[in-house]
Amino acid sequence: MLKSYHKKGVIEAGCDEAGRGCLAGPVVAAAVILPPKFKHKLLNDSKKLTDKQRYTLRPIVEEKAIAWAVGIVSHTEIDEINILNASFLAMHRAVDQLTTKPELLLIDGNRFNTHQTIPHECFIKGDGRYLSIAAASILAKTYRDDIMKNLHEQFPQYGWNTSMGYPTKKHRAAIEQYGATEHHRKSFQLLARQTKLDI
Repeated sequence: MLKSYHKKGVIEAGCDEAGRGCLAGPVVAAAVILPPKFKHKLLNDSKKLTDKQRYTLRPIVEEKAIAWAVGIVSHTEIDEINILNASFLAMHRAVDQLTTKPELLLIDGNRFNTHQTIPHECFIKGDGRYLSIAAASILAKTYRDDIMKNLHEQFPQYGWNTSMGYPTKKHRAAIEQYGATEHHRKSFQLLARQTKLDI
């Protein structure tokens, strides 16, 4: 059973990201402030839900949340500052867009770059512990999936409509055959055995 809050009476924003382990595309984060009494029988860690369930929950979260926002950090920014810092930056961008300012950030994971004005606490597997982090995981995942599905229309040979840019065998085989696109993360090991690419 996921918890509604960490500290009672405090405005908390759950934060999570998607796309950290991908070879292509941005990293996307979301921040969500839920009403204290919000419940939904489906709401859980996005990784434990089907694609259909995630897209069913997204408009419910957006409608019922006190505030929500999505932050995006591009593949070029990832290459410049590394994926860990990019994940934190995406969360910061999401938090900074919230229309209600939270008093505490609940972060999925064990590390975070402190926000300038808002304290935080980190939770390993937080998306399976707190409703607000689970809601953020759903928004981050579905918004990033939408980006990758749109990119798939331009680059169908990489199978991003199903892999979402993760390092599947099909994705790596396509990189080996066709090379890297402008959307690939050049700082990542794009092939299992790194082959020289014209990037």
